[in-house]
Amino acid sequence: MLAIARAMMSRPKLLLLDEPSMGLSPILVDEVFRVIIELNRQRGVTILLVEQNALMALYVSHRTYVLETGMIAVSGLSKELLQKDEVKKSYLGI
Repeated sequence: MLAIARAMMSRPKLLLLDEPSMGLSPILVDEVFRVIIELNRQRGVTILLVEQNALMALYVSHRTYVLETGMIAVSGLSKELLQKDEVKKSYLGI
């Protein structure tokens, strides 16, 4: 949270976040993602998010690119990818 707040001091148009949920408790993960959503919606900041928590990333993003061995394996609108059986089975464990 401190790193995000510090980055926002320069009023960026684009914010790059690499694994913001790594090592955090589930309650803090929810809070971090709430802040990410707020920054995008209320302040208009574009966010490039790299995240292992695929389900959470899909819920908060508009567009998703899934990488496998450095190549784009799946891409599209996040809300559409959440509905695809291939994505559910391969990346979400559903």
